[in-house]
Amino acid sequence: MPILGIIASQNYPRTVAVDFLVIAGGGGGGGGKSSAGLGGSGGGAGGYRTSAGTSGRGSSAESILQLIPSTNYTVTVGAGGAGGNGGNGVIGSNSVFSTITCTGGGRGGYGEPSSSGGNGGAGGGAPFESNTPGTGTTAQGYDGGNATAGNAGSGGGGGAGAVGQVSQTSPNYSGGAGGAGLASTITGSSVTRGGGGGGGGATGLSGVPGAGGSGGGGAGGNGGAGVAGTANTGGGGGGGDRPATAGGSGGSGVVILKYPDSRTITIGSGLTGSTAAPSGGYKVSTITAGSGNVSWA
Repeated sequence: MPILGIIASQNYPRTVAVDFLVIAGGGGGGGGKSSAGLGGSGGGAGGYRTSAGTSGRGSSAESILQLIPSTNYTVTVGAGGAGGNGGNGVIGSNSVFSTITCTGGGRGGYGEPSSSGGNGGAGGGAPFESNTPGTGTTAQGYDGGNATAGNAGSGGGGGAGAVGQVSQTSPNYSGGAGGAGLASTITGSSVTRGGGGGGGGATGLSGVPGAGGSGGGGAGGNGGAGVAGTANTGGGGGGGDRPATAGGSGGSGVVILKYPDSRTITIGSGLTGSTAAPSGGYKVSTITAGSGNVSWA
């Protein structure tokens, strides 16, 4: 090898090819209006980006990251947003891996006509008669569902794989279901994550709560609180209803990394994670909480 080639190989070591699945925290569901029994809307799922399958909002897989050994790369696992209690839910927190950032799920709205669903990775649903669902982010998640005029139920939050459903007129006053999540086989088995939260129904008006979207979305409440999104799926929280008016909190996000089994990862302080036994020439590390750095040797 020429001398310049030797120097180059020493200064620029071979890269580590890393597949990823990054999901942000889901949005909290909106609180119901206790005085009138109007359901709050479902929170949107956290943004969903991957190199190992379909990304959110029907987008193609992203490029595998080529990373430098012995170099620190930032990881943050986003928390789910709090559910609203007599008000709007809270947007979920972003998740990050290296150059990949996923946006937290949009909040669900309060059970009032003047409120709206929040924008985010996937959009929050529209509360009763607001006609303003939240908007999802390109290549991350879908929009929230609308609220049908004259129906005291609220729309479901958007999911990584589908829009949230509108509040239902049959039976009347029912909440819309959360949008479906997406399945990934990055860990070696198919797991669905990133479902939207269901919209709250309306107490005493024959309505039913919207179901949570497949992949960790929480169901809406009907005469009670909305159900929380599932941890480490980025699922949106369900919208609440009276007398327990709180919406469900969004599920926390996750960062999953797949790389050749000839490499060893270091998961730094501040992060909670584990690495599965090698399989098929690869290792898979799943980081479930915190903020810090990872590196490979």
